[in-house]
Amino acid sequence: MTATKNLPANNVETGKRANLLRRSFAVLGPGLITGAADDDPSGISTYSVAGAAYGYATLWVALLTFPLMAAVQLMCARLGMVTGRGLAAAVRVYYPRWVLWGACSILVLANVINICADLGGMAEATQLITGIPSLIWIPVYAFFIIGLLFWTSYKLIAKIFKWLTLVLFAYVVASFYAHVDWRHALAVTFVPHLEWSRGFLAVLVAILGTTISPYLFFWQAAEEVEEERARGRTLAQSKGATAGELRTARADTIAGMFFSNFIMYFIILTTAATLHAHGQTDITTAQQAAEALRPLAGDGAYLLFTLGLIGTGMLGVPVLVGSCAYAVAEGAAWDGSMADKPRRARKFYAVMAVAMAFGLVLNFAGFNAVKMLFWSAVINGLLAPPLILLVILLTSSQKVMGKRVNSPLLRYLGWATFGVMTAAAIGMLITS
Repeated sequence: MTATKNLPANNVETGKRANLLRRSFAVLGPGLITGAADDDPSGISTYSVAGAAYGYATLWVALLTFPLMAAVQLMCARLGMVTGRGLAAAVRVYYPRWVLWGACSILVLANVINICADLGGMAEATQLITGIPSLIWIPVYAFFIIGLLFWTSYKLIAKIFKWLTLVLFAYVVASFYAHVDWRHALAVTFVPHLEWSRGFLAVLVAILGTTISPYLFFWQAAEEVEEERARGRTLAQSKGATAGELRTARADTIAGMFFSNFIMYFIILTTAATLHAHGQTDITTAQQAAEALRPLAGDGAYLLFTLGLIGTGMLGVPVLVGSCAYAVAEGAAWDGSMADKPRRARKFYAVMAVAMAFGLVLNFAGFNAVKMLFWSAVINGLLAPPLILLVILLTSSQKVMGKRVNSPLLRYLGWATFGVMTAAAIGMLITS
């Protein structure tokens, strides 16, 4: 008899469930990492501001952004898998140079601001725990992340990123310290609430911008190509993904985007139940939210919230600098990727270093990086629509995708995303 047959039935069932969980987690890759990286310190600040300022009233946005975000990211994933090229490379092949470098400029501008804000946010959060000034922690984090990207392998980085996603469950746990009014929260989740005011529309644009962010488009497509390279496939072999591969990518992407919006929901929920419920509606950063949580929800929620902020920065900043490098390298037709060693892809890694350096310098140039956490999300929301338009046009073109063009549902969701984000941005600008 085998060892399995000698085990009690409940142990066998437990083992089966554990194996199923491990297999399911193993299937997840670029989509999960992309979704988790979306909840970076800038995103956490945005959701904290929304929960504190408007209570449960913005919970419904998580239901809105999930299908929109999933549609755009799935288009990017399919683009990378079917063409064997990242987003910038596809734009370079099929569009004029001004379109290519316009798109890349939008990305780099948004990313550098985001890198600055995220490094500052991580450093402020670390100061809350250690008491050591944040200006010391900013270069520590910058050099540590660059060192990780320069001197480790792509497989190790992907594995680290995947496990780092688990830190986001800290926000789910923190909500159970917060004395949530679940009946009211669930009721307003399904009843959209809108206010025609600059403040509310700025929060709405920020939520859209931090969930449907430009850097995620470039990262998702590039990472699908990286996955193909990691399997030993050439560009020619990578083109024309099979139906089975596309189904796996769809499951991975949808799971990642659901995870991202799930965490967003719980951050808004926690800050609404604590800060807003106790009249603390005027906060600008996640650090303020973390400090305010301590007397309202206890040291446990405070610590979870703060540690989660640091962990998400460790996940988000590498994605920001990496997407800059992929966009510029693909646009300029340089060889290089995260799978290569720095000596074989000097220009690619130089872009990473420069992007990080600019983000680092901005923190010491008089800019308040902590306040920029929220406004970097607003900037992403304003800059995203033209890039979404490019993604829709590329993935709806038979010249680019062959028979793998967007399905009608995917195309409709893509245009809906473009319309919603454009309308929110115009509404904010009109009311300002």
